[in-house]
Amino acid sequence: MNAPRRLSSAALLADAAQWRLLGLLLSRPNPDRRNEVAQLAAEIDAPHLAAAARAWCDHATEGAYLHLLGPGGLVPAREVAYRAFADPGWLLADIARYHRAFGFHLAAEEPPDHIAVLVEFVSYLLLKEVFARERDDADAAAVTRIARERFVGEHLAPIAGPLAERLDACGATDWSAAAHLLAARVPAPPPSATTAEGNEEVLQCGGCTTT
Repeated sequence: MNAPRRLSSAALLADAAQWRLLGLLLSRPNPDRRNEVAQLAAEIDAPHLAAAARAWCDHATEGAYLHLLGPGGLVPAREVAYRAFADPGWLLADIARYHRAFGFHLAAEEPPDHIAVLVEFVSYLLLKEVFARERDDADAAAVTRIARERFVGEHLAPIAGPLAERLDACGATDWSAAAHLLAARVPAPPPSATTAEGNEEVLQCGGCTTT
Protein backbone atom coordinates (compact mmCIF):
# COMPACT_ATOMS: atom_id res chain seq x y z
CA MET A 1 0.00 0.00 0.00
CA ASN A 2 2.86 2.40 0.76
CA ALA A 3 4.85 1.89 -2.44
CA PRO A 4 2.31 3.51 -4.82
CA ARG A 5 2.00 6.47 -2.47
CA ARG A 6 5.77 7.00 -2.42
CA LEU A 7 5.98 6.68 -6.19
CA SER A 8 3.18 9.18 -6.61
CA SER A 9 4.88 11.59 -4.22
CA ALA A 10 8.13 11.23 -6.12
CA ALA A 11 6.36 12.02 -9.38
CA LEU A 12 4.75 15.08 -7.83
CA LEU A 13 8.10 16.28 -6.51
CA ALA A 14 9.64 15.88 -9.96
CA ASP A 15 6.76 17.81 -11.48
CA ALA A 16 7.12 20.55 -8.85
CA ALA A 17 10.81 20.92 -9.74
CA GLN A 18 9.96 21.29 -13.42
CA TRP A 19 7.29 23.92 -12.72
CA ARG A 20 9.76 25.73 -10.48
CA LEU A 21 12.30 25.72 -13.29
CA LEU A 22 9.76 27.06 -15.79
CA GLY A 23 8.95 29.88 -13.41
CA LEU A 24 12.62 30.78 -13.07
CA LEU A 25 13.06 30.80 -16.86
CA LEU A 26 10.30 33.41 -17.08
CA SER A 27 11.78 35.54 -14.29
CA ARG A 28 14.30 38.34 -14.30
CA PRO A 29 17.80 36.81 -14.50
CA ASN A 30 20.12 37.31 -11.54
CA PRO A 31 23.06 35.30 -10.18
CA ASP A 32 21.01 33.39 -7.59
CA ARG A 33 18.38 32.39 -10.14
CA ARG A 34 21.03 31.44 -12.67
CA ASN A 35 22.63 29.10 -10.12
CA GLU A 36 19.29 27.53 -9.26
CA VAL A 37 18.40 27.10 -12.94
CA ALA A 38 21.72 25.35 -13.60
CA GLN A 39 21.21 23.06 -10.61
CA LEU A 40 17.65 22.12 -11.55
CA ALA A 41 18.62 21.57 -15.20
CA ALA A 42 21.17 19.00 -14.06
CA GLU A 43 18.65 17.18 -11.87
CA ILE A 44 15.38 17.01 -13.83
CA ASP A 45 14.42 14.22 -16.20
CA ALA A 46 13.02 16.45 -18.96
CA PRO A 47 15.49 16.86 -21.85
CA HIS A 48 13.74 19.71 -23.66
CA LEU A 49 13.27 21.72 -20.48
CA ALA A 50 16.86 21.07 -19.41
CA ALA A 51 18.10 22.25 -22.83
CA ALA A 52 16.02 25.42 -22.56
CA ALA A 53 17.45 26.03 -19.09
CA ARG A 54 21.03 25.64 -20.30
CA ALA A 55 20.38 28.08 -23.14
CA TRP A 56 18.85 30.52 -20.64
CA CYS A 57 21.94 30.29 -18.46
CA ASP A 58 24.17 30.96 -21.47
CA HIS A 59 22.23 33.83 -23.06
CA ALA A 60 19.56 35.37 -20.83
CA THR A 61 20.39 38.79 -19.44
CA GLU A 62 18.55 41.22 -17.23
CA GLY A 63 18.54 43.77 -20.05
CA ALA A 64 16.91 41.33 -22.45
CA TYR A 65 14.32 40.42 -19.84
CA LEU A 66 13.43 44.05 -19.21
CA HIS A 67 13.26 44.73 -22.95
CA LEU A 68 10.90 41.82 -23.48
CA LEU A 69 8.99 41.04 -20.30
CA GLY A 70 9.69 43.94 -17.98
CA PRO A 71 7.22 46.76 -17.23
CA GLY A 72 6.45 48.42 -20.55
CA GLY A 73 8.35 45.69 -22.40
CA LEU A 74 7.50 44.34 -25.82
CA VAL A 75 5.63 41.30 -24.49
CA PRO A 76 3.17 41.66 -21.59
CA ALA A 77 4.02 39.21 -18.81
CA ARG A 78 0.93 39.83 -16.68
CA GLU A 79 -2.34 37.96 -16.88
CA VAL A 80 -4.40 41.16 -16.90
CA ALA A 81 -2.92 42.05 -20.30
CA TYR A 82 -4.33 38.87 -21.86
CA ARG A 83 -7.81 38.93 -20.34
CA ALA A 84 -9.41 41.71 -22.33
CA PHE A 85 -12.90 41.33 -20.87
CA ALA A 86 -11.99 40.35 -17.31
CA ASP A 87 -11.97 42.87 -14.49
CA PRO A 88 -8.32 43.36 -13.40
CA GLY A 89 -9.32 43.92 -9.78
CA TRP A 90 -11.26 40.67 -9.70
CA LEU A 91 -8.37 38.74 -11.28
CA LEU A 92 -5.89 40.00 -8.70
CA ALA A 93 -8.33 39.39 -5.87
CA ASP A 94 -8.96 35.84 -7.07
CA ILE A 95 -5.24 35.09 -7.16
CA ALA A 96 -4.91 36.58 -3.68
CA ARG A 97 -7.68 34.26 -2.45
CA TYR A 98 -5.74 31.24 -3.72
CA HIS A 99 -2.58 32.52 -2.04
CA ARG A 100 -4.31 33.05 1.30
CA ALA A 101 -6.06 29.69 1.20
CA PHE A 102 -2.79 27.80 0.82
CA GLY A 103 -0.45 30.04 2.80
CA PHE A 104 1.57 31.22 -0.17
CA HIS A 105 3.63 34.34 0.54
CA LEU A 106 4.77 36.30 -2.47
CA ALA A 107 8.55 36.73 -2.29
CA ALA A 108 9.16 37.84 -5.87
CA GLU A 109 9.42 41.46 -6.94
CA GLU A 110 6.79 40.85 -9.60
CA PRO A 111 3.01 41.35 -9.17
CA PRO A 112 0.89 38.28 -8.34
CA ASP A 113 -0.46 37.93 -11.89
CA HIS A 114 3.01 37.89 -13.48
CA ILE A 115 3.56 34.69 -15.45
CA ALA A 116 6.56 33.67 -13.31
CA VAL A 117 4.56 34.05 -10.09
CA LEU A 118 1.59 32.12 -11.48
CA VAL A 119 3.92 29.26 -12.43
CA GLU A 120 5.72 29.35 -9.07
CA PHE A 121 2.38 29.02 -7.28
CA VAL A 122 1.61 25.84 -9.23
CA SER A 123 4.96 24.41 -8.13
CA TYR A 124 4.11 25.37 -4.54
CA LEU A 125 0.73 23.59 -4.73
CA LEU A 126 2.43 20.43 -5.97
CA LEU A 127 4.69 20.52 -2.93
CA LYS A 128 1.68 21.11 -0.68
CA GLU A 129 0.00 18.05 -2.14
CA VAL A 130 3.10 15.95 -1.48
CA PHE A 131 3.16 17.18 2.11
CA ALA A 132 -0.49 16.25 2.58
CA ARG A 133 0.06 12.79 1.10
CA GLU A 134 3.05 12.14 3.32
CA ARG A 135 0.88 13.00 6.32
CA ASP A 136 -1.76 10.57 5.04
CA ASP A 137 -4.21 13.45 4.77
CA ALA A 138 -6.14 12.35 1.70
CA ASP A 139 -8.72 15.12 2.01
CA ALA A 140 -6.10 17.90 2.05
CA ALA A 141 -4.28 16.28 -0.85
CA ALA A 142 -7.48 16.13 -2.89
CA VAL A 143 -8.41 19.74 -2.10
CA THR A 144 -4.93 20.90 -3.12
CA ARG A 145 -4.98 18.90 -6.34
CA ILE A 146 -8.40 20.24 -7.33
CA ALA A 147 -7.35 23.80 -6.54
CA ARG A 148 -4.17 23.41 -8.58
CA GLU A 149 -6.03 22.08 -11.60
CA ARG A 150 -8.59 24.86 -11.33
CA PHE A 151 -5.91 27.54 -10.94
CA VAL A 152 -4.06 26.29 -14.02
CA GLY A 153 -7.26 26.26 -16.05
CA GLU A 154 -8.41 29.69 -14.88
CA HIS A 155 -5.18 31.66 -14.72
CA LEU A 156 -2.56 29.96 -16.90
CA ALA A 157 -4.45 28.28 -19.74
CA PRO A 158 -5.75 31.57 -21.23
CA ILE A 159 -2.32 33.22 -21.43
CA ALA A 160 0.42 30.59 -21.85
CA GLY A 161 -0.10 30.07 -25.58
CA PRO A 162 -0.50 33.76 -26.48
CA LEU A 163 2.60 34.62 -24.46
CA ALA A 164 4.63 32.05 -26.39
CA GLU A 165 3.30 33.40 -29.69
CA ARG A 166 4.26 36.96 -28.83
CA LEU A 167 7.76 35.89 -27.82
CA ASP A 168 8.05 34.01 -31.12
CA ALA A 169 7.03 37.15 -32.98
CA CYS A 170 9.91 38.97 -31.30
CA GLY A 171 12.40 36.24 -32.21
CA ALA A 172 13.13 35.68 -28.53
CA THR A 173 13.89 31.98 -28.89
CA ASP A 174 15.63 31.54 -25.55
CA TRP A 175 12.54 32.89 -23.80
CA SER A 176 9.84 31.44 -26.04
CA ALA A 177 11.20 27.91 -25.53
CA ALA A 178 10.16 28.03 -21.88
CA ALA A 179 6.81 29.61 -22.77
CA HIS A 180 6.05 26.85 -25.28
CA LEU A 181 7.01 24.16 -22.76
CA LEU A 182 4.66 25.82 -20.30
CA ALA A 183 1.84 26.02 -22.84
CA ALA A 184 2.22 22.29 -23.51
CA ARG A 185 1.54 21.61 -19.81
CA VAL A 186 -1.75 23.48 -19.55
CA PRO A 187 -5.12 22.67 -21.08
CA ALA A 188 -6.42 24.64 -24.01
CA PRO A 189 -8.61 27.52 -22.82
CA PRO A 190 -12.37 27.02 -23.26
CA PRO A 191 -13.98 28.82 -26.22
CA SER A 192 -15.63 31.25 -23.82
CA ALA A 193 -12.28 32.43 -22.46
CA THR A 194 -11.31 35.50 -24.45
CA THR A 195 -7.74 36.79 -24.29
CA ALA A 196 -6.21 39.92 -25.73
CA GLU A 197 -5.37 37.90 -28.85
CA GLY A 198 -8.92 36.69 -29.34
CA ASN A 199 -9.98 39.50 -31.64
CA GLU A 200 -6.67 40.79 -32.98
CA GLU A 201 -3.51 39.55 -34.56
CA VAL A 202 -0.50 38.68 -32.43
CA LEU A 203 1.56 41.79 -31.77
CA GLN A 204 4.47 41.95 -34.20
CA CYS A 205 7.74 43.41 -32.99
CA GLY A 206 9.01 44.59 -36.34
CA GLY A 207 12.34 42.83 -36.32
CA CYS A 208 13.10 43.29 -32.65
CA THR A 209 14.95 39.97 -32.43
CA THR A 210 16.50 39.58 -29.00
CA THR A 211 17.41 36.95 -26.45
